[in-house]
Amino acid sequence: MLASVFMKRLRQFEPFIALPHLIKWLPISFVVGILAGTASAALLASLEWATNWRESHRWIIALLPLGGFVSGWIYHQFGRTVEAGNNLLLEEIHNPKNIIPFRMAPLVLLGTDLTHLFGGSAGREGTALQMGATFSDQLTKILHFQGANRRILLTAGISGGFASVFGTPLAGTVFGLEVLAIGKINYDALFPSLIAAIVGNQVTLLLGLHHTAYQHAPSTPTLTIWGLISAIIAGAIFGITARFFAQLTHKISHFFKAKIFYPPMRPLIGGAIIAAIVGLSGTTKYIGLGIPTIVDSFYTQLPPWDFAAKLGMTALTLGAGFKGGEVTPLFFIGATLGNALSLLLALPTPLLAGMGFVGVFAGAANTPLASTLMGIELFGLESGIFIAIGCVVSYLFSGHSGIYSAQRIGLSKYSAVYLEEGVTLANYGRKKVEPKIDLPDDDDEGRSNYKE
Repeated sequence: MLASVFMKRLRQFEPFIALPHLIKWLPISFVVGILAGTASAALLASLEWATNWRESHRWIIALLPLGGFVSGWIYHQFGRTVEAGNNLLLEEIHNPKNIIPFRMAPLVLLGTDLTHLFGGSAGREGTALQMGATFSDQLTKILHFQGANRRILLTAGISGGFASVFGTPLAGTVFGLEVLAIGKINYDALFPSLIAAIVGNQVTLLLGLHHTAYQHAPSTPTLTIWGLISAIIAGAIFGITARFFAQLTHKISHFFKAKIFYPPMRPLIGGAIIAAIVGLSGTTKYIGLGIPTIVDSFYTQLPPWDFAAKLGMTALTLGAGFKGGEVTPLFFIGATLGNALSLLLALPTPLLAGMGFVGVFAGAANTPLASTLMGIELFGLESGIFIAIGCVVSYLFSGHSGIYSAQRIGLSKYSAVYLEEGVTLANYGRKKVEPKIDLPDDDDEGRSNYKE
């Protein structure tokens, strides 16, 4: 009797609950990190080769329509179940149905390499997330995970992929948690995501891959009233730009799907338009990852239209059906936009470039916390306050839109607007937005009443 009471009390002692959780997830997360880091290393190495080869043989850009058709045909024949990409990952986390097919990893790697080799404008984060989550989900077959355990496993895979491809383990940890739903975070995956992110990043480095080093602001200004106002203005512009990018990309995608029935023809036609633009402009500045221009935005004053050119080329590339991520182009858009805003606002160019780098991403992905951590990891703690302001304000001004259409609404961004929990961003436009009415009550004057 006493023994049973003692065991019951012991089980109620929470540290004894935490310990099995850590023991269970530490080795699993370690494996997930190894898989994600190895996949990101392969991706980074292949993209470096593809970029260098393209820039040394620019004539290949004329074959971008052919590359688009090949990529589209491969997905049409073999990848219909995985062509949703990152949105498939989010759907499986929210509404689990089937283990993510292993073919997603090699297909998205091949598709992304083709995009960059032939001259499309795209990123790499989407590929890293899909590969990391795909490999981690294969462990479901071995571990027989279901429900919450599988959700945690997939979340850790996303965190490992993000951290290892950008070299930001803290941002990667939080991104995997934050990207699932606007305004709502489940912390049960925090420890597995942290371990997967740290291990994934270390594996990529151990395999000899290195991440781009960006300039820290040589001196961070004292936070004055005008500096605060300037940071808020910049954040608002970053958020509006993020919203425009997401909506434009989705509209171009819908247009191509509505007008062109045969899927492989969509990237062929889109590729022809992009190749023509590159040929007429005489520059490859706005295709590929655009890392050199991102780096330049911290050092020199760039043409103020650079962000708009990259925005249009990326929206067309992804909207036409090419494979690759959105995030690195968003870094380009944000950094060059911040560079341009330095002509108008009372903040240094390197600081505004760094704020824009993560700020536009924060608004487009609805991940202000992860983006703030990324800014601190890349640009230093001394810029943290300004980076946080830019990311949070951008998040607010981007509204309930984003680059991931399967992202759910957990809680409205604004206290004055009620939104149904669980609605995806894709379906948000078909849902009625109801205001939250705050009226004083006789019993509790400060209580809020929600119109539902």
